[in-house]
Amino acid sequence: MKILVCISHVPDTTSKINFADGDTKFDTNGVQFVINPNDEFGLTRAMWFKEKQGATVSVVNVGGPETEPTLRKALAIGADEAIRVNTEATDGFFVAKQLARVIEEGAYDLIIAGRESIDYNGGMVPGMLAALTGANFVNTCIGLEVEGNEATAIREIDGGKETVKCALPLIIGGQKGLVEESDLRIPNMRGIMMARKKQLTVLEPAEVAGRTAAVKFEKPAPKGEVKLVSPDNLDELVQLLHNEAKVI
Repeated sequence: MKILVCISHVPDTTSKINFADGDTKFDTNGVQFVINPNDEFGLTRAMWFKEKQGATVSVVNVGGPETEPTLRKALAIGADEAIRVNTEATDGFFVAKQLARVIEEGAYDLIIAGRESIDYNGGMVPGMLAALTGANFVNTCIGLEVEGNEATAIREIDGGKETVKCALPLIIGGQKGLVEESDLRIPNMRGIMMARKKQLTVLEPAEVAGRTAAVKFEKPAPKGEVKLVSPDNLDELVQLLHNEAKVI
């Protein structure tokens, strides 16, 4: 079984976010980047298939040279090879078109993408990939088994879970639950050394016009000051909630 894991290069959630050029561009100065958490759950599940079923695991990213440390981390975790499409990830459709070409040329059986990336939270790419390639698609996937040419997937739905069966090739939009957080892997020294010798292929992008563009970024409004009220002074609390907060 050939598995392709789509990897997004995203800011660490602990990073301080700023914008530049009149709030029209994301300022990357001082920002630590990591594997998108939803993608990391998928990569860990792919490693399980590699170890239990002998699958080969490739990882792919759409981005410039600055994303290669993230791909090298995926190789250190255990992926067999990495592919980087050498272009900035501008919008969901553009990224999906680049990835669709990689999928079709590689003839992969299982494509694991994160349900969404934590930077833009678009949630578009996995579904677009399925539409572009004609593969089966399961989104919000929290469980996956493959036997022969058939996959059994569990997906999260409103109020519960749904189990579906479908044939390969299959694209999933994975998320937390696909593996447990305790199963996530930290690269060891041996993996880091081996990653340096693994193949990282750089592909030039296909000519595709993006459908959307970021016009302006805006930070959330700062939180207001907190007023502390003595638990013995209920009259003051009621007055503040009624006259200032206007919630009663």
